[in-house]
Amino acid sequence: MTWNFDEPACREGTNCIKYDLREETFGVKDVIPMWVADMDFNTPDFVMNSLRNRLNHEICGYSFRPAEYYLSIIDWIKNRHKWTIEREWISFSPGIVPALNFCTLAFTRPGDSIIVQPPVYFPFFSAVESHSRNLIYNRLKESDGRWEMDFDSLVSAIDSKTKMIIISNPHNPVGRVWTPEELFRLAEICLQNKILILSDEIHSDLVLPGFTHTPLAALSDKIAEITITLIAPSKTFNLAGLSTSSVIISNQDLRKSFNRIVENLHVGNGNIFGTIASIAAYSHGHEWLEALLDYIDHNIDFVGDYCRKMIPEIIPVMPEATYMIWLDCRKFRMTGKELQNFFVKKAGIGMNEGSTFGPGGEGFMRMNVATNHQTVMKAMEQIEKAVSEFR
Repeated sequence: MTWNFDEPACREGTNCIKYDLREETFGVKDVIPMWVADMDFNTPDFVMNSLRNRLNHEICGYSFRPAEYYLSIIDWIKNRHKWTIEREWISFSPGIVPALNFCTLAFTRPGDSIIVQPPVYFPFFSAVESHSRNLIYNRLKESDGRWEMDFDSLVSAIDSKTKMIIISNPHNPVGRVWTPEELFRLAEICLQNKILILSDEIHSDLVLPGFTHTPLAALSDKIAEITITLIAPSKTFNLAGLSTSSVIISNQDLRKSFNRIVENLHVGNGNIFGTIASIAAYSHGHEWLEALLDYIDHNIDFVGDYCRKMIPEIIPVMPEATYMIWLDCRKFRMTGKELQNFFVKKAGIGMNEGSTFGPGGEGFMRMNVATNHQTVMKAMEQIEKAVSEFR
């Protein structure tokens, strides 16, 4: 079966953050929105058909997640990532960001320290600081355009108050797919220092051709005992508005602590349509996802080639996963605010400015290319024109 990813998005007037909040976010409405990390592709037909079928039953009362919900997740992870998980390991969360906060509450106490690896997805920071925990930076290091974990810095950052580290695996925004060797070294440090690992693997299904995702907890039973894994179908199948994600915890004591927080906050019921969509996505999504990844990979290659040939001032960090490209704009020698103004007011492109991802993000922009190819072409042409006038 084939799917038409070239179909233009019609998202305006739908209370869509990415489109309908452009003026509020960027000060102008007429920008190509390449910021919020959702896609301008229709949610797959097999998901929408399942939702429509459920609507034929015209009662939306209290519901629970059936066995099929859990089995679809187990089969998906086993087939795509070669990791065998058990039904009882899976807990519910109404989204990855809520899960970050639940884990902070479940596994640490006020005054404890939590490590993050910037530049990284910015809700990591608030999940720490909003609950009176100490935020510790273990900055990624950059070498010839490749970003890596700084293990020496990590070891030196650990003290008696350090209880947890939050990692992005694969990494948003730099696009790295961490190798088993990198993840094993990180885990060994954490095991030696009795530090829990919160592994955000929401982008694990969006690994590009030539790369392979490694679930951190799959490395060994010992590593699994200190790992909390976060996954969701939201990025993969464009389901973010349905607020449905999973937290995988094999350690029974940790799982009980997590579930207690969810139960105490009364947020564990989820919603009917998130459950239905998740089952459909994980049960029928393999072929659609392969087609999606080919399309996204084409967009990424186009941006890389275009910059090399037409806009050498911008150096894309070619991602190994995700549909975001980390654009190195440091040759412009602009502040973050100046960069944002340049792309919005001169090029007409709305992106995420790099410093919002924390230390190390200065001089970068994050571009979302999960949109039709014609839009990507138009965006690059507008950027080229703005840069040519700036030269």
